[in-house]
Parts: sequence; C-alpha cells; structure tokens
Amino acid sequence: MQVIGTALEELLVSAKNQDCLTVGVHESAKVMNVYPDNVACCVLVIDEEYECDIARQIHFTLIQAFCFENDINIVRVNDIERLASIAGIDESEESKDVHCLLITSPNVDSWKDPALDKLRLFCKESRGMYEWVPTITLPER
Repeated sequence: MQVIGTALEELLVSAKNQDCLTVGVHESAKVMNVYPDNVACCVLVIDEEYECDIARQIHFTLIQAFCFENDINIVRVNDIERLASIAGIDESEESKDVHCLLITSPNVDSWKDPALDKLRLFCKESRGMYEWVPTITLPER
C-alpha cells in the first residue's frame, strides 16, 4: 500500500510540474464537463469536515458518478495537509479548495508516466475487489 501512496505523490508532483493539475471542486467539475477525455485521475479528500458538509457530499457524489460514467480513475486520501503540501498548494488561502484534484493531460497518449500506470493498475485491481473508490495513504514526509 505504501508503494501506491508514493506513486500518487510522484504523479501529483509530475502533474503540477507539467501544469496538468486542477485544484478545487468547482474548477474540477468545469474541466470534467468540458474535457472529460483529458482527465487521467481524480483525487478526493475525505476529512472530518466532509462528514458535516452535506453540500460537499453531494458534490463528491456527482463527481464520483461522472468519473464512473466516463471511466476516470478516482481515489480518496484522508490527509488534506499532506496532499496540499505535495501539490504545492497553500491551503490557508480561503479561495483554495483542496478537496478535489484532477490530474489532466492535454492528449491522453502524450503523457506516459510510470506512476500513472501504477495508479491505473491499482484502481483496476480495486474495482475487481468491488472497492470502487479506494483510499490511499500518502507517505509521510
């Protein structure tokens, strides 16, 4: 399990460096609506706030349904601070919603990344075990 957490970390850093990272629930929804074929993976953060925020639960349900319908791999993480740190996002900015990240590619065939391949395989294996949205633990610093 640590291997997949490291792969996700590598993928997020690579996506950020290539300007292929979309941050925020609303921004992600816009990208998925306009360019669904360019989305390689969706990362959702489940934290303590999630349990109390009905609007976020509804958004996540809609995002998950869209991902399933469009064959987009989707994973959850439960450490928002670590995710924000990896992605280089200052979550203290009130305008930044780090609860949803999209890893995109301008051309699906243009981005070959071993970490993306590992994540795709992990998601496929998880679905084979009826775990549709697996949770990944990010490595500690």
